[in-house]
Amino acid sequence: MKKILVACGNGVGSSLIVKMKVQKVFADMNIPCDITHSSIGQAKSEASKFDFIVISKMFLKEFDNVIGPKVIGLVNILSEDELKEKLIEAME
Repeated sequence: MKKILVACGNGVGSSLIVKMKVQKVFADMNIPCDITHSSIGQAKSEASKFDFIVISKMFLKEFDNVIGPKVIGLVNILSEDELKEKLIEAME
């Protein structure tokens, strides 16, 4: 089971929306996953517990020194196509 953390600035609005998109994409791909959403600050401190971190591309620099999970930066956080493409790329 893949562990995924979706993060946004405050860990409330957009991370919850993206979490739902991630759930749909993984369900469509028949990949079991456990998804959590949080703020960027919390995500940085808990990063090592996850396989993937999904964030807006504008937060990528915040994770330059994070070792462990693959960090996926999205240009359009509402695009399931972009999310699926980047998840497949990250899993290769």
